[in-house]
Amino acid sequence: MDIEQQHERIQTKVKATDLYGRSRLADPQQQRAALAAIDWSQMQGDFARTLAVHQWQRLEPSRLEIFQINLGKLCNMTCSHCHVDAGPTRTTENMDRSTIDACLQALDRTDAHTVDLTGGAPELNPHFRDLVDLCVARGKHVIDRCNLTVLLLPRMQDLPAWLGDRGVEIVCSLPHYQQPGTDAQRGDGTFEKSIEALQRLNAVGYGKGDPQRQLVLVTNPLGTCLAKNNPCIEKEWRAGLEQNYGITFDRLIALNNMPIARFLEWLETSGSLQAYMERLVNAFNPSTISGLMCRNTLSISWDGRIFDCDFNQMLDLDAKQPDGHRPHIRDFNPTLLAQRDIVTGFHCFGCTAGSGSSCSGAIV
Repeated sequence: MDIEQQHERIQTKVKATDLYGRSRLADPQQQRAALAAIDWSQMQGDFARTLAVHQWQRLEPSRLEIFQINLGKLCNMTCSHCHVDAGPTRTTENMDRSTIDACLQALDRTDAHTVDLTGGAPELNPHFRDLVDLCVARGKHVIDRCNLTVLLLPRMQDLPAWLGDRGVEIVCSLPHYQQPGTDAQRGDGTFEKSIEALQRLNAVGYGKGDPQRQLVLVTNPLGTCLAKNNPCIEKEWRAGLEQNYGITFDRLIALNNMPIARFLEWLETSGSLQAYMERLVNAFNPSTISGLMCRNTLSISWDGRIFDCDFNQMLDLDAKQPDGHRPHIRDFNPTLLAQRDIVTGFHCFGCTAGSGSSCSGAIV
């Protein structure tokens, strides 16, 4: 069975578990247990010890630059690689207005220049547009992490132009510039819809070099390969999308697949988990440490809990202040948070492998 067939098999299983009952690995505690159960005897699997070997006795925050808000797990898609475990049935796990207001009050107490809106599909949160306007009014750069297909929903027809009018950067998930690689991860027909959405974004000025209408594409590998993000790859993408579909974009970033949620389930079911973690550990790059996103970003969950990064959020590894308190956005204390040690685990090798991987792509 080749890698695309394996992805198709696991994708079908994931869709079934999302619709009819959560799989075992939908539970963060079970995900952490699955990673801990790997045979680490032949590799250095202690991330904190690995940092110490490279003279990082503490992994601590740098200046806070990015305020990342996860607006919920509701999504119009159910993708096989989704580390959020998002989908159409996740209707209860969505940020309410009082929590959004608390996020804005906390934001006002920081010097963060960027608000990064993610999900699920963040656009499906009923307060999405209000939040964008309130952040723009504060002079913040806003990022919308978009799955593209959500822009084709009837009530989202005006969203590309609406976002462009506000200078919102759109960061779009597109696993591959060809149909098989995208549909294998995200479902049959997804590529065609994604192309239509990109064409609509281009039509309102996105992806044309305008700094107020930045269009960034995000790719992640199929299977257990590490991300490749270099000028040659981006040139290939530009040629493939423009020649075949007339699509242009501003930047391509590549992310490593994180051993979390559905991708972790795929790794375990396909018998690839041990080998993939060995690949991540063996590709550890100490040059990535200073640029890890957990150092300049705070991640806020849909229910207002505070995390060091989006991946820790999905594993229920709350940020921990020096006083031992695990904070909520309602009791936001920037001074104490700046003094914390960042919580790490086995999955952190995903961000430090190769050229590194963060919400902004390669680190080095």
